[in-house]
Amino acid sequence: MTISEAEKIIEGLIFAAEYPLTAQEIADIVELESSAVESIVESIRARYSAGALLIRNVGGGYQVVTKPELAPWIEKLGRPVINAPLSVASTETLAIIAYQQPVTRAEIEQIRGVRSDSAVNSLLERELICELGRKNAPGRPILYGVTEKFFQYFGLRSLDELPLQGISEWK
Repeated sequence: MTISEAEKIIEGLIFAAEYPLTAQEIADIVELESSAVESIVESIRARYSAGALLIRNVGGGYQVVTKPELAPWIEKLGRPVINAPLSVASTETLAIIAYQQPVTRAEIEQIRGVRSDSAVNSLLERELICELGRKNAPGRPILYGVTEKFFQYFGLRSLDELPLQGISEWK
């Protein structure tokens, strides 16, 4: 397969996928090394730079998206670009889970200083968090962590991209 053919195939895979594809997933499909896939994706990104689309890294994978500056026009299609915003309580709870995971509901409530049942349930419904297991402690409370959808929602590749300012008081 030529580089040109591989580029077309990889671009099509990323475009058609329902979730961000990792370089390894693409490599397995097209039977190339993941480093070659990464190089080809960078070539596609360069080609997209003058157009309406871009390829972004989300949750460790690649996804084709429209450029943010096109949002006002895309919204006119009747398809909202961004889901309904999270409540303040849900945002606080999600931040605690992202920074502290794995974390129990009691630990979340200790940090927030208020009950978090509703916020945790809302985040579970949105699939931004999930149950990671149970803590080896009395009552075996559920441990929570963020999901791949969390990374997609916030456009992050990993937890390392979270800002560190202001969280020292949680530790």
